[in-house]
Amino acid sequence: MVTRTRVRRLVDSNIAEYNGLISPFEMKREDGLRITAGARRTVEDGRGAVRRILSGRDRRVLMIVGPCSSRDLEEHKDFAARLKTLSRELDDIFFFVQRVYFEKPRTSVGWKGLINEPYLDGMQHTDEGLRLARRILMHNANIGLPSATEFLEPFVPQYIGDLVSWAAIGARTVESPTHRQMASGLSMPVGFKNNTYGDVKTAVNAVIAARQPQWFFGIDEKGKAAMVNTFGNSNAHIVLRGGDSGPNYGRKSVAKALGLLKHAGLPMRLVVDCSHGNSNKDYRRQPEILDNLVRQIAGGNRGIVGLMLESNIYEGRQDFSGNPKSLRYGVSITDGCISWDTTERAIRDAYKVLARE
Repeated sequence: MVTRTRVRRLVDSNIAEYNGLISPFEMKREDGLRITAGARRTVEDGRGAVRRILSGRDRRVLMIVGPCSSRDLEEHKDFAARLKTLSRELDDIFFFVQRVYFEKPRTSVGWKGLINEPYLDGMQHTDEGLRLARRILMHNANIGLPSATEFLEPFVPQYIGDLVSWAAIGARTVESPTHRQMASGLSMPVGFKNNTYGDVKTAVNAVIAARQPQWFFGIDEKGKAAMVNTFGNSNAHIVLRGGDSGPNYGRKSVAKALGLLKHAGLPMRLVVDCSHGNSNKDYRRQPEILDNLVRQIAGGNRGIVGLMLESNIYEGRQDFSGNPKSLRYGVSITDGCISWDTTERAIRDAYKVLARE
């Protein structure tokens, strides 16, 4: 006869503890976290605009702009106000969505993002991280600014997905069946980045999978384990972000990617990330890459429908010493970002190029 102690050792030998989470249903009904009518309109209008851009019915360029990672509500409000003001002025050519990233997939180890470690204290406070993420997204939606995020943990969309207008599956998870299946059930358009090596075919395969009905293990809104059956996401698309093999934002690389989409029978439209492998991890190169891409668009390349910039209030990045109070305001603690002043100047220059088209 197997004793109870032995059974526990057999199944949980490497588990320190289980920490229960509030259900999505409960969290979304807390004071300050309930979606408002205005927020709902922002999300729905944002998704609709992105869908029209992806289909070619809206000739504007999707412009996804924001910090590499979100860590502070007040910093976020500052950046969002600046982006909202710019979007009002330039929305005849660009459709702006703020990059609001809460989960950070690590190559090895490191800060996992605001949802997992909201207080930067080395401790897990996931309930509070989810609440803070929801407050940040709610702020954007209430001021009329759509949000974009990357989904990493498959349960997170149940907590914040109703406030997101565009989502990404990152370079480290693009080949994961779990993430492809999850994307097939997401309610917003989803962009799959090419993998860290720069292979675009993996992203194309991910789009094919995400556009099909799928089923996978997940949770429902009450937090109960469930088999999730999806219709498929007809707005899945690829994002070129470069990789170890080099950048892929140039004319030849874009043409090759569009050719892969055509061969797969997919819409020949894509988004290009000006950072990461495309900038060789040098954030300062983003404006010149943006200029290259808008000139391709102005020259008649209608396959490029979206652009992404990693931008913060101030440029660069800073190392985190372990003391949150020592961090400089508005400076990234993950990838380096261009400053707001550089961002605004680069986008205004891009606007002038496309306005002459």
